[in-house]
Amino acid sequence: MAGADEAGRGCLAGPLVAAAVLLDLDRIGPAQARALGRLNDSKQQSHEARAALYPVILSIAARVSIVSRCARGIDARGLHRTNLDALRDALAAVAVEGCICLSDGFPVAGLPHTQRAVVGGDATSAAIAAASVIAKETRDRYMRRADATHPGWRFAQHVGYSTPEHREAIERLGVSPLHRLSFQSTAYQQLSLHP
Repeated sequence: MAGADEAGRGCLAGPLVAAAVLLDLDRIGPAQARALGRLNDSKQQSHEARAALYPVILSIAARVSIVSRCARGIDARGLHRTNLDALRDALAAVAVEGCICLSDGFPVAGLPHTQRAVVGGDATSAAIAAASVIAKETRDRYMRRADATHPGWRFAQHVGYSTPEHREAIERLGVSPLHRLSFQSTAYQQLSLHP
């Protein structure tokens, strides 16, 4: 099984990150099985839990792919299309002959392998949950680093999601190069934005 999920779909700023994980059951020993038993939707886990699972997933996965799409690309192509393309590219990079490709929620066209969309898949499929952790942790690490190059928006705290602090920073500072201009948000109402 190959599983894919994305992180950052609902953010005002930062990239959309899709990840795909191909799990090889022959490589999973008792210790790894216990660690993977903690897998769940990455949004339901603490930062510390995701950080602990990240290297475990990387060590036991047969293949891992991470695909990132920047804010300007999302603005140019649209969020949904960008998301589906990123999920497809991530799955295509890990899929092998005879595997089934699973995606969380959205059907992904254009794969030469059997593909299934699984609603709530990050809570029911270990491969999708593993991809969810990889995508979320990768994206959050990027946004925490971006905080240093884009001070004032407090990206390290909210990692681009719409929070009261983030909306206040937009009102005070405007948008950064990481902000998605095509995103319809009340946070942008006071600004004259035209992508």
